[in-house]
Amino acid sequence: MDDDKIVELYLMRDESAIRLTAKKYGTRIRKIAYDIIEDEHYAEECENDTYIKAWNSIPPHEPRDYLFAFLARITRHTALDVCKEQNRIKRNATLCELSAEMEQCIPSPSNGECTLDSILFCDIINKFLASLKEEHRNIFVRRYWYMDSIYSISRYYGMSQSKVKSILFRTRNQLRDYLIKEGYDL
Repeated sequence: MDDDKIVELYLMRDESAIRLTAKKYGTRIRKIAYDIIEDEHYAEECENDTYIKAWNSIPPHEPRDYLFAFLARITRHTALDVCKEQNRIKRNATLCELSAEMEQCIPSPSNGECTLDSILFCDIINKFLASLKEEHRNIFVRRYWYMDSIYSISRYYGMSQSKVKSILFRTRNQLRDYLIKEGYDL
């Protein structure tokens, strides 16, 4: 069933929408949660929480054209909340590693204009990502949005870990240069 029909079921408050969502996206949602939490039990809980949050968010949202992205965002935030709640040392180390990688090219919020600035910043990031070659964009997103390991990215794309690291390093530098060009003070 296509996403438009699934969203229509959510809008009609038909509980089969959850079952169809689980059938179509359950494995991918669970994987996103597992990659962040690294615990199968909590990943399943995040998956179920995602369905509940989607049920409660549709309406007012109608993610007909981006249902998976909508669910992935909910899952990611839910999994990160679980990490904070459980104070998982290993995952905190990974989050610190990812933060350290990105701190050279992402400005930190420093004033009260954060909400407006974050909307503009999001738009700039999207334009930057759109300018990348598809493979480089996908590698970047897998690392910094889905929090995939270098190892899993290298296996997925059939390339060496050093090549993945090199692509990420160059892409971060490109992002830093792009943000400076757009007027961000790093």
